[in-house]
Amino acid sequence: MKNIVLLGSTGSIGTQTLDVCRGLPDRLRVVGLSAHCNWKPLFEQAAEFHPRFVTVTDPDLSSEVDALSLFKGTELLWGETGVERMVTDPEVDVVVAAMVGAAGLRGTLCALEAGKDVALANKETLVVGGPLVTELAKRNGCQLLPIDSEHSAILQCMQNGRSNEVARIILTASGGPFRKRPVETFDSITIAEALAHPTWNMGRKISIDSATMMNKALEIIEAKWLFGLSADQIDVVIHPQSIVHSMVEYVDGSVIAQVSPPDMRLPIQYSLTYPERLFSPSRKLDLATLGSWDFELPDFERFPALKLGFEVVRLGGTSGAALNAANEAAVARFLEGEIAFQDIVRICDDLLRHHPYDSRPSLDDLVAVDRWARQEAICWTRSVSSK
Repeated sequence: MKNIVLLGSTGSIGTQTLDVCRGLPDRLRVVGLSAHCNWKPLFEQAAEFHPRFVTVTDPDLSSEVDALSLFKGTELLWGETGVERMVTDPEVDVVVAAMVGAAGLRGTLCALEAGKDVALANKETLVVGGPLVTELAKRNGCQLLPIDSEHSAILQCMQNGRSNEVARIILTASGGPFRKRPVETFDSITIAEALAHPTWNMGRKISIDSATMMNKALEIIEAKWLFGLSADQIDVVIHPQSIVHSMVEYVDGSVIAQVSPPDMRLPIQYSLTYPERLFSPSRKLDLATLGSWDFELPDFERFPALKLGFEVVRLGGTSGAALNAANEAAVARFLEGEIAFQDIVRICDDLLRHHPYDSRPSLDDLVAVDRWARQEAICWTRSVSSK
């Protein structure tokens, strides 16, 4: 039995993680749940799973939350201190970092400091704090287990050889909703069009990242830290069917691929039961009905965000924090209707090139760059709006 703390339990990954826990009640016990502001769904989850703790990370909701409606055996906690108390509890075995954005970094660091394994769906944690996170995990003997379907695929494929036998990894990407759309029409892309992903059902921010392919840029950076790779060892290929989730090429030319229907419950479960494989509620592959699989090279002119991912891998330091914060702020501005679709990557490119770079940052340095980039993105948006 593994005791699980789930950070970001009301989001897409969080709810699917709970679905996995329902299927394995004799192996996975939920002892902590958190959400930022969706306290009613959080309390409904607590009524089902009876965790020891729930944490509402938005302290401004203290007067709104009906604490009396919470399951009687569950303690209500607040803010970052509540998250820290949950993830460091002696009974906890695995912390699932399923929240969106850089907000997941501190909770992950606290968990690793306490010697907990971390199942990581929050790619921004490694994008922003890759060297800090991986060094802390190594020092405390913790496992970083990826939940992203692509990185889970790489982890699974790497079970077939030694790390020093890996020539390169190949991250697959669906190409999003605009793979074939004329580039000259990109500035007229609407919010609804950008949210309409052809394959995956995801949250709003992640859907926009998929449309710009910034999600793949972040995954390139994440792969560097998860698997200790250089930029020259990471490739991206467009695969619209999202059946081949990623591949590993070994030095002898063999390529191992992980193949399954697009269902996040499979990588979630693998991260929680690793290295064991157990029966899963995820959809099963039916080769007879799949038809053909297509692969094509990514168009870096159509999706310039990919270039930024490789640039951050080469630069390291504070570059990941700058890119991630700029993207989060720009996506928020786009979803508010304040900037055009193409402005998202324009903002990211501009702030990455001009941020106060530091090659060996501390956590405080990363936080400062994050704050700087968010503020500059707002200023960038205002300057565009005034033209």
